[in-house]
Amino acid sequence: MNDPVYGFVKIPSDLIYDLIEHPYFQRLRRIRQLGLSNLVYPGALHTRFQHVIGAMSLTVQAIDILRTKGVEISEEEKEAVCAAVLLHDMGHGPYSHALEKIIIKGVGHETISLAFMNRMNEELKGKLDLCIRIFKNEYPRKFLHQLVSSQLDMDRIDYLRRDSFYTGVQEGVIGHDRIINMLNVHNDEVVIDEKGIYSIEKFLIARRLMYWQVYLHKTVIAAETLLLKIFLRASELAQKNVELFATPAFHYFLYNKTDNEKFLNDSKVLSLYSELDDFDIFTSIKVWSHHEDKILRELCLMMRDRKLPRIEIQTGEFDNENIEKMQKKIAGSKNISMADSEYFVFTDSVKNEAYSLDGFNIKVLYKNGYTRDIAEASDLGNILALSETVTKYFLCYPKNV
Repeated sequence: MNDPVYGFVKIPSDLIYDLIEHPYFQRLRRIRQLGLSNLVYPGALHTRFQHVIGAMSLTVQAIDILRTKGVEISEEEKEAVCAAVLLHDMGHGPYSHALEKIIIKGVGHETISLAFMNRMNEELKGKLDLCIRIFKNEYPRKFLHQLVSSQLDMDRIDYLRRDSFYTGVQEGVIGHDRIINMLNVHNDEVVIDEKGIYSIEKFLIARRLMYWQVYLHKTVIAAETLLLKIFLRASELAQKNVELFATPAFHYFLYNKTDNEKFLNDSKVLSLYSELDDFDIFTSIKVWSHHEDKILRELCLMMRDRKLPRIEIQTGEFDNENIEKMQKKIAGSKNISMADSEYFVFTDSVKNEAYSLDGFNIKVLYKNGYTRDIAEASDLGNILALSETVTKYFLCYPKNV
């Protein structure tokens, strides 16, 4: 494949080719990597499919580099970890994180990804056994799981490089080649050679900047929260048996409450979920923009025509009294109840932690064999500061308030 970020990407094995060809995997072509970020950055139209192909190609490079440094990795292990990276995002729903744990209440994409892997493994007669063990971190060689999921995994390296490319946000550009070449394994952990410390500093700072400039950009927050409000309003109407246009798969999730228990015990839920993508949601939004329910209609028109709510962001919580005044004003002007005014005036919070000191840390390997956490090894004082969780509060309301 000719990838615009890395150039030509080779498919490493027949199994990987079969996984890519599977309908479950092809669905990722119809799910945007960055949700509604294209409303701010018009170029951000790349998909989950492109992302996982890129992450898989980085995995191949990483394994080849580790082998040159004396790390023994069998062909079976290489294929399994490549498959795990390739399939790790299978569980993402429409618009990626925007509706996470909403369509199937309380169930994250990692759980759904594992369910897809298990079903595909049945079809492939156990060929994904090792892949699943690595994905679940049940394989003795833990560093292989860290290539799939950690603070220095192939997923993060690819999405920072790819998202900065498609958004045009230069602050997110990282030296992925150098990071890959500086990878090593020490005491069954992925580490970075001492020479790569500055590349990792740039990687962590770039991640922080991309979160506030792209992933948590205030207009993106407004758009994705509006999408959530549309889904909640449609679900409320569906529970009252109001007829709504929807594709068969989307219709099921609107009219049936699905949670973790139902997801685990009813195989039909996963099959229907496998048919959901961005097109199901936005096609309904276009049709609902003419619906007789004025709240749903107005919310959908706002999304369809990019008439997004105004948004304010601050470090502290917003005053409840002012929020209530806004809601009363909206309720009066639109002739709706106070409860329904919360579809137009709402507040919530977002969090960002560029580097976590808990669990798997990024360690720097020195020539003498000792390792130190990047936060200690770096002479940049702000690396440690990146481990602090930053919480910001936002308030959304119509622009005419």
